[in-house]
Amino acid sequence: MESILVTGAGGYIGSVLVPKLLSKGYDVIALDRFFFGKDKLPQHEHLTLVQDDARKYDPSLLKGVDYVIDLVAISNDPSGELFQDATWQINHESRARTARHAKEAGVKRYILPSSCSIYGFQDGVVDETASTNPLTTYAKANEKAEQDVLLLADDQFVVTVMRQATVFGYSPRMRFDLAINGMTYGAWENHKLPLMRDGKQYRPMVHVQDTTDVMCLLLKADAAKANGQIFNVGGESNNYQLGFLGETIAATVADCIGEDVLVEWYGDVDHRSYQVSFEKIRQALDWQPAWDAKRGAKDILDRLIAKTLEKTDQTITLNWYKQLEEPANRMADNLIMYDGMLNLK
Repeated sequence: MESILVTGAGGYIGSVLVPKLLSKGYDVIALDRFFFGKDKLPQHEHLTLVQDDARKYDPSLLKGVDYVIDLVAISNDPSGELFQDATWQINHESRARTARHAKEAGVKRYILPSSCSIYGFQDGVVDETASTNPLTTYAKANEKAEQDVLLLADDQFVVTVMRQATVFGYSPRMRFDLAINGMTYGAWENHKLPLMRDGKQYRPMVHVQDTTDVMCLLLKADAAKANGQIFNVGGESNNYQLGFLGETIAATVADCIGEDVLVEWYGDVDHRSYQVSFEKIRQALDWQPAWDAKRGAKDILDRLIAKTLEKTDQTITLNWYKQLEEPANRMADNLIMYDGMLNLK
């Protein structure tokens, strides 16, 4: 049985990925601080939970591991700006460290899920050869991680970078601070959907089921096509203009609840926009996404209506991180490691 180390395994993407890997017959080591709880992952005879910090764990954990999927990250721009030191330590330094130790341990493949946010806002459609323009701490740290891990690629160590579009969709570690997820919840809860004018700005999106499918695909992809490569992960049809996206979500929610949902425009015109080409992954890996915004929103709505999903403090990442760092918050004592939470002393 082949083994996989997944860092950040208890997070939004990890809690979708890990069950897929188990269903495919892998032995999974799930490394995480588990800030959002261990209950987001299933109990399974081939799943080992390791509660540790990606910045500090003993590299001997990589002994006998065949693959690494290095998901660990401070996961959005607001969190990255508030916790800048931790973001550089985790999103860049810890992942470069893991890649180095993985190579030394004889791991066969290393996959780095990065972000299309490193392109910043640009005119035209950008592909993997385009100049990057990271605008935030989150994006800059991801870019440095990409650069460091790609240098390690050789015939015995296959390294692949995934530049993911903005992820959406249901996860056991749900997030309502992501664009489509937040739009869906707000439209359902308030019957209103606020949108910044004028809605012509583009954003690329990818469903969490689709991006985790790509991770599974890359474990077995032809090394000649995957090694040392960067792939934008998403689909051409999921480059959404935000006005169209908002109207799609509003109409989907209205159909489900049987009431009108009003799109409310606010603010000055937002000229920040970028479109991403996903032709490379389509051609090289013969892959295209199965999910679009409407299907993803409908799935979330069904769970909200059935009351199997709810908005909690944990579903807004920045708010939860703030609570964890609050000295008066004693509920989190069992999560303290190395004299800290996100900020280590």
